[in-house]
Amino acid sequence: MSLVACFSQFYVFANTEASECLILMVMSYDRYLAICNPLRYNSMINKGFCVKSVIVSWLLSFLLLFKNEFDAYKFDFCGPNVIDHFFCDLPPILELSCSDTSIYRIQVSLFGVIVVMFPFTMIIVSYVFIITTILSIQSISGRQKAFSTCSSHLTVVCIFFGSLFSVYMVPTNGELLAISKALSLLYTVVTPLSNPFIYSLRNKDFRIAFQKLKQFLFI
Repeated sequence: MSLVACFSQFYVFANTEASECLILMVMSYDRYLAICNPLRYNSMINKGFCVKSVIVSWLLSFLLLFKNEFDAYKFDFCGPNVIDHFFCDLPPILELSCSDTSIYRIQVSLFGVIVVMFPFTMIIVSYVFIITTILSIQSISGRQKAFSTCSSHLTVVCIFFGSLFSVYMVPTNGELLAISKALSLLYTVVTPLSNPFIYSLRNKDFRIAFQKLKQFLFI
């Protein structure tokens, strides 16, 4: 794989991951309104809001990542041109550079604050209000119904951000490098593949179709 192809792979990967962080933040706001302020939900969450949120999330990650990608591509890279990873991630790419990347690493950290830490913080704040509201509900059935509203989103958030922080915030030396590579599969492969199933489990039509399929297979 050429250097251009490696950077292209990293750009597509990082763009989708950054966009998912921002979209998960928007989804937490959706859950917050549905549970904490249900009377304003229909007026706030509509098709226009959803379309604008997706476009802004993609554009923001696209523009920020393009700046980081362009700056990294200007480095000098001296062999061996082999990375110890499943794909072209930024840390193993920078290990191949013979230029001083210290300033660039600070720039990447600031980018991480914008597209990872800020969305994660807003998600935490949203769920603090959500949990507080759920605990104030008197009936058990009401609590269960309110919790089921955000259970799918919370599951994805825990898997995605949990694996993301484990990979990029824990030192990757020796045996930890193999663990880090295995964890990277969670947010690059497992989470995207499981998203349709996690979010569809609460869909009544999906559950009925799944029961029919299960009965058909085991007849």
